[in-house]
Amino acid sequence: MKKVERKKAGEVGRIIVFGCLSQRYMNELPDLIPEVDAWFGAREFDPVIKALGGVPSEAKRVERYLTTPSHYAYLKISEGCDRRCSYCAIPFIRGAHKSVPMEDLVAEARRLADKGVKELIIIAQDTTYYGLDLYRRRALAELLQKLSEVDGIEWIRIHYSYPAAFPDDVLDQMAENPKVCRYMDIPLQHISDKVLDNMHRNVTGQWTRELISRMRERVPGVVLRTTMIVGHPGEGKKDFEELLQFASDARFERLGAFKYSEEEGTYGAENFKDSISAKTKQARLDQLMTLQSEISLAFNQSRVGSEIKVIVDDFNDGIFVCRSEFESPEVDGEIFVKYDSSVEVDPYSLIGEFITVRVTGADEYDLIAEIVEI
Repeated sequence: MKKVERKKAGEVGRIIVFGCLSQRYMNELPDLIPEVDAWFGAREFDPVIKALGGVPSEAKRVERYLTTPSHYAYLKISEGCDRRCSYCAIPFIRGAHKSVPMEDLVAEARRLADKGVKELIIIAQDTTYYGLDLYRRRALAELLQKLSEVDGIEWIRIHYSYPAAFPDDVLDQMAENPKVCRYMDIPLQHISDKVLDNMHRNVTGQWTRELISRMRERVPGVVLRTTMIVGHPGEGKKDFEELLQFASDARFERLGAFKYSEEEGTYGAENFKDSISAKTKQARLDQLMTLQSEISLAFNQSRVGSEIKVIVDDFNDGIFVCRSEFESPEVDGEIFVKYDSSVEVDPYSLIGEFITVRVTGADEYDLIAEIVEI
């Protein structure tokens, strides 16, 4: 460990560790790395500040240092999770669900907009649970409306929603509010009732199918991103075939998948036998992702010829790297636009700006386009 070596060399005075790892293994880590001076959990902000010799204050906590490009930012609306999915360790790492007050989020959005942020990406362990602890109701739709009223914010994108008791008023915001992207990230994990029950997802396959159908009906043109887990304990051949058929029928524009692995301390690790072989898991993953590659390609090819509004994320080697409302940064494909030298504008000045492009080509992940209007 470089930090420990630097401390031994006298280059570092103290080592302080905080976050998820120390939260989960607080009792074990001090014996393994005795050179660390202090360990803190994931939410222990004030103790960390005190350990560094500072004085905790609300003013210091709300200041935000952007690690993303200046035109988009992640807005975390809650911390922790009250779900108890059998494979997941987040609840006992991050703790119970705790919503951030709406007025604090709106104030943070205003500060971000003042810094030039135009796109907010809404995140949490479960965004659709937002508000139940503070307001005794699901308040994500209300929050979206208030955020959309912040001057300078033009796109609002929802990640990490949860299918059980999904708040349909969020769909109204997506359909009617021009600032809320027609894009939903909703990890479903599976479709088989048996597997969903083993996962403790509190939904059925029928509920899931009806929810996806409702989303497509109420938000025309919506792009759905989801994730699936293959090889979960109890997933038989028929269960996996049902998952494949569901993916084929639902035609998710974006789909990622993972092979099940035991997570120490979870219900699944303690109560299920991880009996599906690594070879079978990999084969199922490959089969699912091959299918998804075909679906993604067909979706992208359907966009060829269309004119779309995009935001410029970067400019490299004469190429603009862009996204539309249907692509989230870091997880989805990109739209590559060749710089037209006849356009009398500094290309770097367009980073963070919206332009209109026409799609001219597509592959499974990315699009090629040309400038229509700046």
